[in-house]
Amino acid sequence: MKHECVINLPVIETERFDLRPLQPSDAGLITLHTGDIRVAQTSGTIPHPLPPGWTESYISRVRAEDRTEDAWAIDATRSGGPEVMGLVLLKHVDAGVCEIGFWVAPQFWNTGIATEAVRALVAANPRGCRAHFATVFQGNAASARVLTNTGFQYLGDAEGFCVARNATLPTWTYSRKHD
Repeated sequence: MKHECVINLPVIETERFDLRPLQPSDAGLITLHTGDIRVAQTSGTIPHPLPPGWTESYISRVRAEDRTEDAWAIDATRSGGPEVMGLVLLKHVDAGVCEIGFWVAPQFWNTGIATEAVRALVAANPRGCRAHFATVFQGNAASARVLTNTGFQYLGDAEGFCVARNATLPTWTYSRKHD
């Protein structure tokens, strides 16, 4: 793996957990959580079943100097919780524009973890974005609520491909502009 480098992403603290850059040692928990079909089917990019080495390759890509996506683990170890409860992501779309993504392991659904993580990442705005976008598959009302609860505005309907479902699905698109 040529892309094992120290990456320049901040640790972002919240009341209950830290958002921290991914580490190679996170592979086991990320594989465990993303291997759950319920998580894979809410993401456009997580395959199901996970092929061998997928997680390690993903971690290597988001740690690379030439990466096009930043990823933070939702890590609650400082409060006695697990090292990886989910991830929040920023995909570099254009100068000053990023697409935010997130997933949370099912055992932490409906606990406010995703809302707190997205709110913290947007507030920290580590890429200095003037706008963030997000897309969720229609029918995923919980993720849509996370976005509206963190100040995102509904833009409209579109379509996106879901690798786990091997299908193009209708989506809702949201944006949040920064002053």
